[in-house]
Order: sequence, then structure tokens, then C-alpha cells
Amino acid sequence: MMAGAASAVLPLMTTQPASAAAFERLKSLKKSPRLPVLFVGHGSPMNAIGDNEYRRSWQALGAEFGAKYPRPQLILCISAHWITRGWYLTGMDKPPTIHDFGGFPQELFDQQYPAPGAPVAAAEIGRDLRSPDANQPVGLDMHEWGFDHGTWSVLKPMFPKADIPVIQLSMDYHRPPAEHYALGRQLRALRERGVLIVGSGNIVHNLRATQRQAASNQAYDWAIEFDRLVAGQLQSGNLDALDGFQKSGELARLAHPTHDHYLPLLHAAGAADGREPVRFFNGNFQAASISMRSVVWG
Repeated sequence: MMAGAASAVLPLMTTQPASAAAFERLKSLKKSPRLPVLFVGHGSPMNAIGDNEYRRSWQALGAEFGAKYPRPQLILCISAHWITRGWYLTGMDKPPTIHDFGGFPQELFDQQYPAPGAPVAAAEIGRDLRSPDANQPVGLDMHEWGFDHGTWSVLKPMFPKADIPVIQLSMDYHRPPAEHYALGRQLRALRERGVLIVGSGNIVHNLRATQRQAASNQAYDWAIEFDRLVAGQLQSGNLDALDGFQKSGELARLAHPTHDHYLPLLHAAGAADGREPVRFFNGNFQAASISMRSVVWG
């Protein structure tokens, strides 16, 4: 069983791919002006408690909701840290805060993010959402997972009151990247039902090559090259090219020895529209081999 694989799930069968028409059946979420899509480079868990540029940028972004953007009715987060066979949505009423790391100060383990779940909305979304291979239903995880640090470490600075319901969507690492992008496209219609879609990972993520004392403007040449390649695709709206990152060969293998931290970008980009305005923030590096580049569409 992969990390976070749900052993107690409720399968949600459907025969049609999700679409704007399908999500019209949602009862628990009202129609709203279109919300943006976020991809957040989360980096080290310590960013959740450190007074640094990353945490401050997340706080500033959260302040835009209710001012520049509508306040979300629901947050749907795709984190690099929930890997399953098949895709699942958290369906519990009170998801636990998961401390899925080791070797950090006790202060980090003491962190909690008590945002409510959204069982009804999760069931409604899962009713229409389908794994792109059309052979496996999206299921509800009622017991196994919750909010891992890919989710709570960025949402806690953004929305510290923890009063907006949150659900997580897992990722089937065994499926090809194109299917992750395709699943993100299914999520797009939820943006007009008050759902803030947040992908949380990193555009470059190679923990084996980290240099802890490196400054934020220092990185390996290959890390800079891959980050610029992806940034160019994002800036030009060429989102369909993102799932072909492995065509970069050795460059992609250096940037992602495993690509779990890249996949949330594909979900977020799928939910975006290449014609939308795109805004970057945190366009630098942690520890020389982790790109913190983050993206707002819309």
C-alpha cells in the first residue's frame, strides 16, 4: 500500500466524465464568480512556522480573498504527499492534521490546522469526478488521511482562522502525467462553484542534492534551467506541454528523481485556462535544488 492509500473507502460510480453540466448537480456549493487557481511551492515544512519570505507571501495571498477575489466556499488541495493507487477525496467531517515528516523541532509537530472537512461536497464532487482512465471511480477516504503538510503548511498562513472547509484529492502516482493533467481539467468547472483549487508541490524538487546553507538566489544550473523551462510554458499559456516534462531527459531526472512534487502542478494547470492572466511569486530556490516558484491563474 502506498503512503496514505485508503483502506476504507466508499466508491462513487459514474458513467460520464465530469463537466460543467455534471457539476450543475452540486447542491452544497452555490454558483459564484470564478475563483483563481493556485500552485504553491511549499518547500521545507519549516516554512509553516518560520518568519521568512515564503510564509509572508502566503499570508499576503490569503488576504486577497474577500478583497480582490471572492472568499472561497471550499478549498480543494492536491498535495505532493498523498500518493495512492486510484484517486480519493477526503470525506471525513474533521480531518486530522498529519505530521508526515521527521527530524524537525517539536514546535512543528505541535502545529494543528482544524479546518472542517466537507463530507457532503466531497460526495457530490466524487459522484461526477472520474479517474481519466475511466476504469476506476474516485472514492471517499473516511479514515486514512487528513491534511498533510503539503496542505496545512501553506493553508495555515493563508487562512489562519481555519474556517473554510477543506478537502484533499490524492494522486495516483502509477498513472502517467497526462492523466493528472486531464483530471485537473475536470476540476475547472468547480472554480465557478466557490472552490479554490490549490496544487502544492515544487517545480524542482531534488532532496538528494540540497545544500542547506545556499541562499535563495543560488541553485544548480540544471535546477535553474528546468525551472525556466516550466516558467516559460506557464507564462506563454502552453499548459498542454507541461505533462511532457519527462521528454527533457536527464534534466527532468535531475529536477525530479521522483516526480510526486511536480504532479500537483499538472492538476492545477489543468484547472486553469492558458488564456488567463498568470502571476508568479516566490520565484527563487530553497537549498539550491528546490524551486519555490508559485503561480496564480486568474
